[in-house]
Amino acid sequence: MTVRPIRIFGDPVLRTPADPVTDFDASLREIIGDLEDTVREPGRAGVAGPQIGVSLRIFSYNVGGVVGHLINPVLSDHEGEQTEEEGCLSLPGLGYDTTRALKVTATGFDQYGEPLVISGEGFLARALQHEVDHLDGRLYVDTLSGDVRRQALRELRRVVPRA
Repeated sequence: MTVRPIRIFGDPVLRTPADPVTDFDASLREIIGDLEDTVREPGRAGVAGPQIGVSLRIFSYNVGGVVGHLINPVLSDHEGEQTEEEGCLSLPGLGYDTTRALKVTATGFDQYGEPLVISGEGFLARALQHEVDHLDGRLYVDTLSGDVRRQALRELRRVVPRA
């Protein structure tokens, strides 16, 4: 398997909704292996398919020493609220307070097409929501508003080189 480079803000794949996975084959398992190898790099909590240039509804996570993946995720059972600083590998060097649900349940499939349910609270819930946003073509800065959003976008233009 391979640690793949992360796509950076400005890459169109990050703003395009990912396609559902329909074939649970060896090719998919190779992508899952690459996602899991990529998320194992230090300081990483999640990597979505679009972040490695694969426009499929898949992501890997690495929270509390547990590495896993979810295919075609759907979030439900949102409970409570948490506001913490959030960052993103595709928006290097930036972090802003972002409000997310405190608890969520993510349902989907594993790499063999078997149903999978992940219930998360706190940081895991945040990671699940963040990665599903990537699959919908959204970035965490899209959830910001007002002056904070304007500040984040100005900072992005400053720190992320344009092609």
